[in-house]
Amino acid sequence: MRTNFFATLLALPLLAAVFAASAQSPDPVIGKWKTFDDETGKAMSITEVYRTKNGGIAAKVVETLNTPNATCDKCDGKDKGKPIQGMLVFWDVKQDEGTWGGGKGFKPSTGDSFKVKSVKASADGKHLEITGCKLMFCRTGKWERVE
Repeated sequence: MRTNFFATLLALPLLAAVFAASAQSPDPVIGKWKTFDDETGKAMSITEVYRTKNGGIAAKVVETLNTPNATCDKCDGKDKGKPIQGMLVFWDVKQDEGTWGGGKGFKPSTGDSFKVKSVKASADGKHLEITGCKLMFCRTGKWERVE
């Protein structure tokens, strides 16, 4: 009886360590972010980055700021005049050796499409940098985490 007690007592920390190791910490890019206009620096929207069924990430506008019910006036084709809220901002972004990238992106404020080069969270998790490229020209947008 006493041996079983000590064996159980010794096994508990080992069991706790196994559970801790198996628990995955959430990816720092996942969450809600405030986006900003490149030219004016003014806040534009709240965008949510989420994990997709295929293991990648995508982002969509969940709220427009300053202009409620904003529509995509600069969009072409089927998206022209549609609400910006609910639009995808990037998709098909996959992780390769710890770095997110390789997907497609869309900027509703300008109607521009681009290739997503990278999506990175800052070390403190409070900022997100999205680098997008069109042809050989790349720009990086910085978003702030919404608590």
